[in-house]
Amino acid sequence: MIMAFDRYVAICNPLRYATIMTHRMVLVLSVWAWAITLSLVGILIGLSVRLSRCRVNIVHFFCDNASLFKLSCESVLINNIYGLGYTVVLLGSSIGSVTLTYLRIAMVCLRSKNKTLNRKALQTCATHLAVYAILLVSGFIIIIMHRFPQLVAHRKVASVMGHVVLPTLNALIYGLQIKEVRQRVMALFRKSKVASMDAK
Repeated sequence: MIMAFDRYVAICNPLRYATIMTHRMVLVLSVWAWAITLSLVGILIGLSVRLSRCRVNIVHFFCDNASLFKLSCESVLINNIYGLGYTVVLLGSSIGSVTLTYLRIAMVCLRSKNKTLNRKALQTCATHLAVYAILLVSGFIIIIMHRFPQLVAHRKVASVMGHVVLPTLNALIYGLQIKEVRQRVMALFRKSKVASMDAK
């Protein structure tokens, strides 16, 4: 959400960017983001700690909250209700704010006559939106897979992919914005294409 707000200010109010996005503003936004997240997660952990456990095996690669619920023999209804509310509030506010800011950015770009600046703005926003969409989709997949016990093996694969592929895609997507990196990647593809043609 902070990144979307930053892009919004940079594109919609470029002359006021330095006065709006001061070090203090960045610090305040970061503290609020961390405080809200830590308090929501703290409540989630508190609700999980109170449960007694009658099982010991976590059928997952890492200890996430949904896996901890499966160790309990008690009712986890309160945890599920809070988890659902937590997910709806967090994802709803995130998706809502990102959608709102990017719609405003799109409106500014459509009204502007400067094609070069529009292209740069859209390129910057497209990379952020691509990473954001990939993160959302992978998160939704893992959340949905927790609802189906028969998909344990698929959930493990999705979890590993989320922790390995996402950072790689993130680096690749943002790296391709840099001209030198883009030229090197294109040169590698050309070399491999020539090598495969020579092999034939």
